[in-house]
Amino acid sequence: MHLPFSLENPAALTQFLLPILGAFIAIVAGIILGGIAQKAVRQWLPRVGPATMTTLAPLLGQAVRYAILIVGAITALSFVGVPSASILAVVGTASLALALALQNTLSNVAAGIMLAWIRPIAVGDYITGDGVEGVVVEIGLFGTRLRSTSGLFVFTTNNKLWNGAITNHSREPRRRVDIDITIPDSANIGRARKALLAIAERDRRVLAEPATTAFVSGFGTTTVTLEMRLWVKTPDYRAAQRDLTEAVKVGINKMLAAGDGGIAEVKEAVDPHVVQSGAHTPELGTGK
Repeated sequence: MHLPFSLENPAALTQFLLPILGAFIAIVAGIILGGIAQKAVRQWLPRVGPATMTTLAPLLGQAVRYAILIVGAITALSFVGVPSASILAVVGTASLALALALQNTLSNVAAGIMLAWIRPIAVGDYITGDGVEGVVVEIGLFGTRLRSTSGLFVFTTNNKLWNGAITNHSREPRRRVDIDITIPDSANIGRARKALLAIAERDRRVLAEPATTAFVSGFGTTTVTLEMRLWVKTPDYRAAQRDLTEAVKVGINKMLAAGDGGIAEVKEAVDPHVVQSGAHTPELGTGK
């Protein structure tokens, strides 16, 4: 076998090995620089840009990384003597083939760009969409990472979110809490309504506007269903719903047990859990 170099001809050996070494260095440099650039973009953009950059940073970081990898691959091919025209022709042909073979993958990339651009969701939002639910952790080029309320890792493709209905539970500044309670048909509805409104008035998380309402939402043969509607700030929603549901149950039980004196007892009795939980529940985000 005839080799283009020999130990007796060091110049030929150098001429053959240097392009291979240069190509190897170009590939390794592309991998290393791509990782560094991706990390830098993800850390730097949220610091210098608006709040929306926190959502855009992961996607832009991945795009920069893949761009550097492509440049590194093209540089490596040029080192081993592949003409630039041939490289561009190969890249064009490969791109067309990949576009046809990976239509779903490319549609996820396009959907990720649209999610980051139009921003129906953002990092930190609690969303539900097409069978998935959780807090948005990252919007990437190919998929979106969520964290469920039980701490589970949830991954869904961008295309699935983009093509379905998305409910963003964190976007609006306030949310309505609906609490239903069933009382006997013989109970005084007016007194029960006053008891519900008194309970809502004691909780500091309940907003004055829109005003809290309580009304009959349904009835059966021996029971009447009352519904109380009140508004709280969005970060307070889950804690307020839990606490007020319990407080309503306790308050109505006191009213029914006390008879005519039940309303006064409900107004005067202070439930420390309801009054104080707004300041000490970690979910409220008050920082206290």
